[in-house]
Amino acid sequence: MKSKGVTPFSPKQLRALSWWLPGSKSRSFDGIICDGAVRSGKTMCMVISFVLWASTEFDDMDFAICGKTITSVRRNIVTAVFPYLRQAGLYYEEKISANTVTVSAFGRTNRFRLFGGRDESSASLIQGMTLGGVLFDEVALMPRSFVEQALARCSAEGAKFWFSCNPEHPMHWFYREWIKKAREKNCLYLHFTMDDNPSLSPGVRRRYERLYTGVFRDRYILGLWVAARGCVYPMFSSETHVKYPPAEPEEYWISCDYGTVSPSSFGLWGRLGDKWYRLREYYYDSRETGVRKTDSEHYEALERLAGDLPIRAVIADPSAASFIELIERRGRFRVIKADNDVVDGIRRVQDLLRAGRLFFAPECTDTIREFGLYRWKQDCAGDAVVKENDHAMDDIRYFVSQVAIREGADSFGVISVRR
Repeated sequence: MKSKGVTPFSPKQLRALSWWLPGSKSRSFDGIICDGAVRSGKTMCMVISFVLWASTEFDDMDFAICGKTITSVRRNIVTAVFPYLRQAGLYYEEKISANTVTVSAFGRTNRFRLFGGRDESSASLIQGMTLGGVLFDEVALMPRSFVEQALARCSAEGAKFWFSCNPEHPMHWFYREWIKKAREKNCLYLHFTMDDNPSLSPGVRRRYERLYTGVFRDRYILGLWVAARGCVYPMFSSETHVKYPPAEPEEYWISCDYGTVSPSSFGLWGRLGDKWYRLREYYYDSRETGVRKTDSEHYEALERLAGDLPIRAVIADPSAASFIELIERRGRFRVIKADNDVVDGIRRVQDLLRAGRLFFAPECTDTIREFGLYRWKQDCAGDAVVKENDHAMDDIRYFVSQVAIREGADSFGVISVRR
């Protein structure tokens, strides 16, 4: 399947492509699991192999292609990989309204249903179907209930399972139940590194290696299922990240982590080019002062933090219902409820710090203090942070997750939220 602009496959990619073929020593396996580093070529060879296998073994059958969301399935699989199948002589037609891609090849036609496994409720989407096979792209991001429901639908004779993912923590259910038990599950297990993707140039590999540090480097570059350890933001440096903007910012935002008994932390942010500066902050700890403030008193602090600046929006702790209601009732600020995915948010903050796009004015003393104290929990079943010295860390994470969302392994796109 070589065409103009396509690099020949590596030996490991070829094994993932051909394990199901007649005569293969791996043909008797019920499934295949491919994990490892980012950009190691897992997705392309898995999708091509899955569709070719289905088109060879079945006719007039339904299959499932699953990702975290329908949008990610379309972007990472249908748009990115299916055109190569057309070059190989397969015809496909996507019906977006039905989330279905129909593939015709070798005188046979099959339907590939697209599913998003975002949360526990997603399991109901796939109930009642009969499938000839299922492919899970980034299976470690999907809830166990969804994956097991999809597997239970594969009741056709000769059905097989296909899994790909980047590593998470070593207590993750997929690692314990499938990767560690691959032989017991009768699955072929292949571990990928960037060396298994011949299309990556040395320069691109070095760029990816610079993107991640700490536990995320171990996972995404080395492809290891490792636990988080020690400081959450070891890349933070006062010499590098504590500075004023060199000119007047172009727009302003505020982020809020709201607490009554626990501290409240608000940050004023300014954008200059593609860089973000925390210009000043409000941090109030009622446990330290012995006096609790009301919602109205915290709102007055929010007004003082904003001053006369044109604030685009206030990004608020989604659990702070009464405070959000008060802000909306006062009418000055528009409120956006924050994305509260902790681990994804931490990774995004790490990447912005590493890229030199996140800075803090010297007056933000509580933020600077928390950066030195924020720690991963040790000896826990998963990725978790110690719930201490984390209030500025939370409002920073809310801000980064809302205004800088990863669109690829090495880039961020700023959300432009307009009135």
